[in-house]
Parts: sequence; C-alpha cells; structure tokens
Amino acid sequence: MMADKNLPFLKTYLEEIIEKFPTPFHIYDEQAIRNNARRLTAAFSWAPEFKEYFAVKATPNPTLLAILREEGFGADCSSMAELLLAERAGIVGENIMLTSNDTPAVEFQKARELGAIINLDDITHIDYLEKNAGLPDIISFRYNPGPLLQGGNTIIGYPEEAKYGLTRDQLFEAYRIMRDKGIARFGLHTMVISNELNADSFVATANMIFDLAVEIHTKLGISLEFVNFGGGIGIPYKPEQQPVDLEYLGCEIQKAYEAKIKANGLDPLRIALECGRVITGPYGYLVAKVLHKKEIYKNYIGLDACMANLMRPALYGSYHHITVVGKEKLPLDHKYDVTGSLCENNDKFAIDRQLPKIDIGDIVVIHDAGAHGHAMGFNYNGKLRSAELLMRPDKSVKLIRRAETIDDYFATLDFSCPQSLAAASKTTN
Repeated sequence: MMADKNLPFLKTYLEEIIEKFPTPFHIYDEQAIRNNARRLTAAFSWAPEFKEYFAVKATPNPTLLAILREEGFGADCSSMAELLLAERAGIVGENIMLTSNDTPAVEFQKARELGAIINLDDITHIDYLEKNAGLPDIISFRYNPGPLLQGGNTIIGYPEEAKYGLTRDQLFEAYRIMRDKGIARFGLHTMVISNELNADSFVATANMIFDLAVEIHTKLGISLEFVNFGGGIGIPYKPEQQPVDLEYLGCEIQKAYEAKIKANGLDPLRIALECGRVITGPYGYLVAKVLHKKEIYKNYIGLDACMANLMRPALYGSYHHITVVGKEKLPLDHKYDVTGSLCENNDKFAIDRQLPKIDIGDIVVIHDAGAHGHAMGFNYNGKLRSAELLMRPDKSVKLIRRAETIDDYFATLDFSCPQSLAAASKTTN
C-alpha cells in the first residue's frame, strides 16, 4: 500500500507566501507537529512520568522548542548552543539531558548550571566531569551493547563500530565508581538505531535495557530512576513505506515493563525517549523554485535551493519525495535529476526521478525536511542559509528564522587584512 505524500497547503497559498518570503525556505506545520507530539505522549501514557527529550539537533529553532515544551517535552542537547537554545525556549533543569560526546568542560559546566541531567559517554568522563564541573545529584551513562544488529544501520552503523557509549564491563564499573562517590540517583541510556521503521527493533532495545536495569540492581544494589531508549524512530520518506505504529510500540514496551520491571520490584521506573526526526520530520517542507532546465546526456532541473538547504540526499543517498505544485495530477512521464547550484556533482535532491513535465518558474516542494534539513545547512560556495517559517493553526505564517545575508556571511572576516597587505606591498615596491 502506497502512503499519500500530500501537502498541507495549496498552490495559491504558497504563492502568497512567496510574495513575502522569497524561496528557498523551510516551512513547518505547527498543528501537525502538536498533534504528533500528543500522539507519542498518549502512546506512553501508561509509563510513570514519561518524558520525551526532543533531539534539538534535528530542528534547532527556539520557536519549535517552545511549542514542544508546551506539549510537555524536554530537550536532548549535545552542545553549548543547544543548551542555550533549550534555556531560551524555557526548558531548564532536569527537562534537559546533555548527552556527552567528546564534551568540553564549558558544556558540562553549563549543564550543571542549568541543573540538566548529564549522560556520560565514556568512563573517563567521570574524572573529567568531577574535576571541571563537579558531580551532579543524578548521573546517567550511555551504553553501547557492541555486536547487536545483523545488518547495521546506514547512519549509526554497527554499535561495535560506533564512537558512542560504554562497554558492558565499563558500564558496571562506572556505576560502582559513582555509587561509591555518593551519587544516589542514576539513569541508563542507549541508542543503537537511527531512522528505523521496524517497531520491534525498539521493543528489543527496551527488553535489553530492562534486563540490564534488573542486573544493575542485583549486582550493585542500584535502583535506576529512569531509562532512556534514545531516539531513532524513522519516518516513511518513500511513499511505499509505512510509519512506525506508535501505539503498538507503547503497548509492547508496556508488556516488557510489566514482565521485567514490575515483576522484579523495580517499579516505578521512568521511561524516556529522545526522538527528533519522527516528531518534526514529516511536518517540514523545503520550498524552492525552478531556475533552469538543462538537457545534455541527462535532463536536469536546477532549483534555487541546493544541498546547503537539505544535504541528506547528497550525504546519505536519501530519498525525499518531491511535489511539483499544481501538477500533482499530471503523469510522471519525465525523468530528471533535480539539482542545486553548488560546485559539487553530488548536489542533487533526486537522481533519475520520474516527475511531471517541469517548467522554469514552477514551485517545487521537497517533503520530510522538518528534521536534519535546515539544521545541517552550511556556507560552502558562499551559499546563504534560508529562512524558516511556521504555519500556524489558523494558517497564518510566522517568520521564525530570517534568511542569512551576505553581511552575515562576511561578519566574521577581517577585511582590513588584505587592504593592509596591499598597502604594505606598495610601500615595499
């Protein structure tokens, strides 16, 4: 069964927006994001104090973070900028989790200042944290289970080849060290999958972590306060793919919880997730216009957007569905490479894609760009990052990030240097 890839707006609506905000831009559907957040929360309503820590890296915009805060979400952060974004969006204290990854002292210090939960990525970080920021009241460790997946994962790869987390032996030693240092509150975290559509993979992760929680209690006398299964729930980028059934996922994890946690007297144990892509991904769109058509050995459609606006197709070979606005009902009888203008041959949104006949000036919408889209933007070739817009529930549009300007791009450069060198050269000559 093919899933529909429909747009939440009509061509006339987009044309009105484009008159005020030139393409390219990302636009997010607020009501759809809120509805989706509520659906995830409802799926885990059985869990004691369930908390979703939205992965800020997916869509780092304070307006979106504030919307998700209103829906009861926290923030999963991995850098100073993300900590500050969470703070400015009104997310503070233990509603923030800093998942450490080669983390500098200043970020640990900021996390301690905010009262965030610190999730350590390596056993050596215990001494580093204690020396540079002091030990917090609550600590979590990220577990890397090693050989686990038969086929690996295109983003994370195989756990044993990933740079993240502690081994099993290190994990037990880390908890023992922290227990002996007087820490009384503990959490456990793992993330072994990214962009996965098989719900049973997440159920298997939950079973693994619940078993580990029981073993930690048995061997070390530590009762975990929470377990965080990470993120990694995928979205159906391709029309033939089906979304993860969140209700099924919540129900199956509840069964595992009752069989392992409740049965061993470890209830209540808080359940946490740190999803990003599945929350905002399907509800963000990259809107662009066709600038050029080129017919050589292949037929090319050149957009005013490029991989600086959405790099997933170039980086991962990922599929993103494309709608030519106003031509949704026309036959897909033309084959195109849809490209940007970077001086890189992989600057392509689609290769050999069957689409309707495209003309210069057509509006093109690239779907599922609401996570890891604008966030992964860059300035190679001097390209400027585009605006972000929010479509409110009443269909009004709010600018939530303006487009970069040339002045922004030049702001960190020292233009006095070449002038000084030129003056010095004339003096020497």
